[in-house]
Amino acid sequence: MPIDQPPWNDQLDLEAHVRRMVESIERGEEEPADLGAPAPAEQDSLVHPVELAVREILLEIGEDPERDGLARTPERMHRMWLELTCGYRVDPDRLINGAVFDVGYSEMVVIKGIPFYSLCEHHMLPFLGTAAVGYLPRGRVIGLSKIPRVVEMYARRLQVQERMTQQIADFLQQKLNPYGVGVVIEAEHLCLAMRGVQKGGATMVTSSVLGAFRTTKETRDEFMAHLERAVPRV
Repeated sequence: MPIDQPPWNDQLDLEAHVRRMVESIERGEEEPADLGAPAPAEQDSLVHPVELAVREILLEIGEDPERDGLARTPERMHRMWLELTCGYRVDPDRLINGAVFDVGYSEMVVIKGIPFYSLCEHHMLPFLGTAAVGYLPRGRVIGLSKIPRVVEMYARRLQVQERMTQQIADFLQQKLNPYGVGVVIEAEHLCLAMRGVQKGGATMVTSSVLGAFRTTKETRDEFMAHLERAVPRV
């Protein structure tokens, strides 16, 4: 069909797919299965503006968007970008889902080695690494699985590492009101490895410390000492 001025309506199957991605973050469901492409009749009548834009990019770089290997690339990229940025749609209250508990525990809680993948907002290339999160409870703790989901919620957006680090810390400080929070993220940025200075293997480390993690050296040192310990192998 001509694609200069195609009609466009919501692609319900794609919306359902992204909704399930969001729910996998909010409720910890298994990774959703690929729902597949729309039926041929739907493909003929629905062309999303994002897919048109991808086609124009392919033309701009000298490719043929009609050749076999690229014919469905605009559709695939549309789906991929929605998956990689579905953190915008996550409802923080649904993510926590009441999993904050009154517990008479006042020692530091640390979870480290949380893997994540995000997109640099400057070039929309990936950066990936691990996050470590710690907090000093004020009589309230959060379910263990919720902390990696908080990291995932902020990672699946267009990001800069500094802001993502701060967002995770602020979120836990707001929801738990602990004595303090510490977040450390270490990541490799493909915009540094693939373009510009092309320095693959370089990593960036960012931290955010709030409350006692900022004001009390002993608390901060304890957090950093936990990060230096090797993760036990099961």
